[in-house]
Formats: sequence, C-alpha cells, structure tokens
Amino acid sequence: MNLSRRALLRLSALGAAPLLLPGAARGQSPAGESAAAEGGASAKAVERHGLSFFGDLRYPADFKHFDYVNVDAPKGGPFSQIGSTFMYNQAPNTFDTLNPYNQRGNGAQGIELIYDSLLTGAGDEKSAMYARLASMVVIEDDGLTYRFRLNPKARFHDGSPLTSDDVVATFAALKADGYATIRMALRDVIAVEADGPHTVVMRFKAGRARDVPLTAAGLPIFSKAFLATRPFSQSSLEVPLGSGPYRLTRFEQGRFVEYERVADYWGRDLPTMRGRYNFGTVRYEYFRDRNAGMEGFKGRAYLFREEFTAREWATAYDFPAVREGKVKVETMPDDTFSGVQGWFLNTRRAKFHDRRVREAVNLLFDFEWTGKNVMYDAYRRTVSYFQNSPMMAQGLPSPAELKVLEPFRDKVPEEVFGEPWVPPVSDGSGEDRNLRRQAAQLLKEAGYTIQQGRLVDQRGEVLAIEFLDNEGAMERHHARFIAHLKKAGIEATYRVVDAAQYQLRLQDFDFDVVVKRYSMAPYPGDELRAYFSTEAARARGSYNLAGIADPVVDALISRALAAQDADDLVVTCRCLDRVLRSGRYWIPQWYSAVHRIAFWDVFERPPVKPKFERGVIDTWWSRTPDGKAG
Repeated sequence: MNLSRRALLRLSALGAAPLLLPGAARGQSPAGESAAAEGGASAKAVERHGLSFFGDLRYPADFKHFDYVNVDAPKGGPFSQIGSTFMYNQAPNTFDTLNPYNQRGNGAQGIELIYDSLLTGAGDEKSAMYARLASMVVIEDDGLTYRFRLNPKARFHDGSPLTSDDVVATFAALKADGYATIRMALRDVIAVEADGPHTVVMRFKAGRARDVPLTAAGLPIFSKAFLATRPFSQSSLEVPLGSGPYRLTRFEQGRFVEYERVADYWGRDLPTMRGRYNFGTVRYEYFRDRNAGMEGFKGRAYLFREEFTAREWATAYDFPAVREGKVKVETMPDDTFSGVQGWFLNTRRAKFHDRRVREAVNLLFDFEWTGKNVMYDAYRRTVSYFQNSPMMAQGLPSPAELKVLEPFRDKVPEEVFGEPWVPPVSDGSGEDRNLRRQAAQLLKEAGYTIQQGRLVDQRGEVLAIEFLDNEGAMERHHARFIAHLKKAGIEATYRVVDAAQYQLRLQDFDFDVVVKRYSMAPYPGDELRAYFSTEAARARGSYNLAGIADPVVDALISRALAAQDADDLVVTCRCLDRVLRSGRYWIPQWYSAVHRIAFWDVFERPPVKPKFERGVIDTWWSRTPDGKAG
C-alpha cells in the first residue's frame, strides 16, 4: 500500500491561490493573530500558526495539544510491526539504503520518524498543518512569499542547532536529487533563502498550485553539515542525523530497522507533539515471505500487524494466543477516501495504446466471482478514481460540470457527457460468456484476429500480457483473471520478482501490468499531477504508472490546482474523474472501509482515533513501558 497523502502532508504533495486561514480573508489579520512587519515582512503581512487549503483551522493559535491524544500517556516500551505503507523508494520486503528521499535503492521504512518538518499535519483535519520547526508563518499579501520563523530551541540529535541554513540546504538537495515526485512537487518553489539564523524565506511562482506551501512545509529537514560530506543522490547505509522524536539506533540490512525515542527531544512540549510518539522503541521487521511474516507474528517476533488479505483475515487468526486473549483481533474505521487501487495498464507499451484493448481486458476480470470465492465477500468494487469522496462523478454531469467540460467536447469520448463509466458486473458464475463476447468484439475492432488459438495483430505479433508482482500474495486473485484472458486468446502470465528488482522495474516503467494503491487527500492537490499528468508520465519513478498523457487531463489538473474554493475543486475533480474513467487506464479492484488489525495485548490507546489516520505509532502507548511482557 502506498502512504496516503493524509499521512504524507509532512512529506509530499502540492497545489494555487492564497490560503485562507482562521477567520481571515487574504491579507487580513485573523482574530487573535497579530500583523507583523519584522524580518523583512511587509506591513500587510500576517503571522499565522498554521496553514489550511480552504476555510478555518480547527485549532486556534493558543491550542495546547491535538484533541485525539493522551497528554499523560506514559513513555517507553516497544512497538514493532511489518510496515504497511510506503513512500518514495521504499519497498515492502527489503531495504538497502537509509535514504528514501532520492531515486537510488530501496529505502528503510520509518526514517521519517527521525526528522522534523517546518509544519506538521493534524490527524483529525482534512488538509491543515501547524507549527513544528517553524513557530509562525508570515505570508506576504501577494501570497507568493512565505517567511517561516524557526523555533530557536530546535536541535539535531548531536546537540547542534537547527537553523535556516539547514532548511536552505535541504531544499537544494531535494530539488536537485530528490525522488521524482518531490522534484515535481517543488517546481513552483523558486527560491528558499535564509534571512538570519531563524527565518527562512520561501518564494513561489506566480500562479503556483494551491497546496505548494503545505507540501514544502511538510518535507523533512536535513542537517547541512551532514549533507556537506555525503552525496545526497547516492544510496547509503550511514545513519543520518535527524532532529525528530526518534533516532535510528539499530538495523540489519533487509531484516529490521529500529528507532529509539529521544528522551530530550527538543520539540516534546510543542502543542503539535504533546501526547505523541510514546513508544520507547519502534521497530520495522522485514520478511521476504508472507507466510513467514504471519508465523513471525504468531511467535511474537513483532507486536502489531495490519492484515490486507481477506482470506488470511477469515482463516488465519484463530491461533492459541488469540483464543487465550493474548492477541487482540479488531477492525477500526478507515475514514479516509478509498482512493485508487487496481491493475494499472502501462500505456507506454504499444499493445495498450488502443482504448478498445484496455476495455476488453477490463471486461475479462470477473469481480463478482473473485469477491465471493477468493475474498470472502469482504470488499466492494472500486469504480472511481475518487471513490467514496465528494469528488466522485455520479449520474449525468451537473450544469457546473458541463460548463467545465464543454470546451473539451471534441477532445474526449462522448460518454464523458453521459453517465460515468463503471466496470462491468458479471453474472458471478466465473464464466460470463456475454462479457467474453463483448471483449472479443472490441479486440476484433482493434485489429486482432485469432490464429491457432492466439490473438495476433496485423503484423502477426501475439497479444501477451505479463502481470508483475513482488510477493505472490495476489496469485489467487490473478488466476481466474488470467484464465479468462487466455480463453480470449491473450497470452497472460503472472511473474513474481524480488523486491529490489520489482522496485527498479517500476521506476523504469518496465512492466505490462502492476497492482498499486494510491490514496487521495480530502482536498486533492499536487498528487493529481503526480498520478495523472503528462509530466509525470515522462518522469522516471513517478506514480503515473499507467503513463496517462492526455492534454485534457493536464488542463483539468491545472484547473483543480488553481481552484479558489472547495466547491470549484469538487466540480473540477468530478470532471477529471469522468475523463480518466473514459480512458480505461486501469482495471479497478476493490476497497474496504476498515483497517483489520491484530496486536499483542500490551498496548493502550486514546478513546478516539484521529479521524483521518490510523494513529497507532502516533498516539498509542505501551501498557508496560519498562518493556517487560504484559
């Protein structure tokens, strides 16, 4: 699973238009906040304790802590898991570098715990960030210059002060050698400058995307001194210097990485940090084999597990420790939008250039049979790129949508102006001949004919499709799908490669079809560009796995990033959804509205979880902080 942008507000995203903050229009001083002209700021500039896309911030300037934390939680005790979310170059099954922020290697999970960012997100708010390294933000009236006032208490783990020079060096490294999606996100940041040791001036392009400042404010800040002697563009197993609530203390390449809580962490009493990061150690375990990982959990090799396989959830959690109450098996609500999960067809390859071929492949996946026979009816079908969100297109376009779409009428399929495309519903038999006939007709129209039981094009080349995977957990999900493709004359195969090779092939777009999941923020921003733009399609290592390169999609993304209010953003995203769905770039899979979790009964947690995050590492604590068995 990819890390959702809700969880990545500190780490990646972007987006235009001045940000509206508590009770204030642009250039006006919100109640309880003072105008400021110091540090080079104009008299019209306003000090703010946080940034938001649209509307008010939930927390006022004098808030003491986030509502969902327990400020009296004891500190200490171990937490361990197999990681379930991944960012940038991280892989689920191994690691060979401690730098996940560049294009090299497979990054270790959890590294974000050792770093601070200028601002940090709240788990119970749609898209907002609050003071962390920066105690205040001063925004010039034109909305293009932001002054971040750094907290003078900020320190790296070696005791050295964190200053504006470190921030400047960080952005220079990320813009030059950062992961492709980071570089793309920072293209609207034209300058990051130091104005004394505790003020960072960030300048943005005119017409910048709406969420660029939040993205920039959420990136990790590195040590300039550390960067000066280590090439940021290279992979490395040297432990980096951070300033965050944890430090990396132990690791064994490809097996585990362990972080220790920093007892004298400089930011422990910040309103955004109180009651958070309570565990004494946080450890990520790696298993090359999924079954071995499950056996490791049963043997208490690690303490927390999130289950993503319905079959395992239904059959594998009836072992002695569960029956004895030593392991808790629960679900917790997932209030984030369901996002995008499916098989992505690599349209960079000639075989997928024709939309009719892509639709035929869609028709040959029988979700109804698979859901019942493989997934224990645990999932619902995904139909939209914005599943279960206000941005999801439904029914006929509204007048507001038609106004946006009309200029593109001669550039998109006619269906864009009707009901949005949804994947086919089979008869559930596993052998729906009607859908197979429809697929055969589409393939015929695309120029394919059957020769000796195989589909060939006009040049005599066989239509062959390889499904690429890195662990084999979805082999059963692929099996019936591949069987249907073969009956249609398509030479379909399923190939499992090791984690490092898989990561490299994804970065190089060296695949036919892969499974991926992306999550959308409640207010989508620059992830739209990262997932769907022509620019991303051409950038090695980008998230645009399908290679979508459509001028209409690009135009709608630009419009979304420039939306002046939430209503305009919703309308634009619905239009984008219609156009993307008409392209048949993916075979939608499924979603669940819950997190399925199992954990050894040694933890406590607040009564309410953060609405938009799982909140486990963030807010839970150990019942036995001395680390002894509970």
